[in-house]
Amino acid sequence: MMILATNWGNAGLMALVSICLVFVVLVLLIFILKLFGVIFAEKKKAVVAAPAVASSDEISDEEVAAIAMAVNLFFNRHDEESDVLTFRQNHDVSAWQVRNIHKQL
Repeated sequence: MMILATNWGNAGLMALVSICLVFVVLVLLIFILKLFGVIFAEKKKAVVAAPAVASSDEISDEEVAAIAMAVNLFFNRHDEESDVLTFRQNHDVSAWQVRNIHKQL
């Protein structure tokens, strides 16, 4: 019997070592990715205060209408039965004709 010939001590040790190795590699990968984040992070530049213009903060009626139309078109782009699938059928050959063709062969 092959099952009795297996050394379960070595098999269990190999499974434990392989699981530990996977977790060690995952932890190393996390540290490497965090290190890349620190190295390649953009340095924050000094923010220069721009003069505030009161007229550019207001939204005109045309812009409000354009936004409302865009939102309406986005949410109503499908009809009520958008989940119904329709298939085009080939009316040239019917199932009865195919059956008769096979009988003739």
